[in-house]
Amino acid sequence: MTLSWQTLLAVGTGGFLGAISRVYANSVITKSIPSEFPFGILFINVLGSFIIGILFAIFLHYNFSITFKSFLTSGFLGALTTYSTFAIESFLLLETSLFLGIANMFFNLFGTVFAAGIGYKIVTFLLK
Repeated sequence: MTLSWQTLLAVGTGGFLGAISRVYANSVITKSIPSEFPFGILFINVLGSFIIGILFAIFLHYNFSITFKSFLTSGFLGALTTYSTFAIESFLLLETSLFLGIANMFFNLFGTVFAAGIGYKIVTFLLK
């Protein structure tokens, strides 16, 4: 498969918007819920996973261009959610609190998979 310049531009634009959204949302959540636990990134990762579940279910029922799908999934959601931030926050938490470190890993791993599945199932059910 050859990538078009339009798809590459769409992924880049989506990534730009997703990264800005992540930083802004994380800032708002962190200020709203001051805690040693990284609620902001957890919320963003779970929400992003829920949204990608919804989108993949929608993509099965409706025909969208690869450029548009790439903008939303690889671009926006790829930059909105963040594995590297989750990884370093978990590592740092483990150094100070074994419980919080394990809780962060548990909720990010299982929460995001659960959210993606719920989003997918909801839309699949609604589109039957």
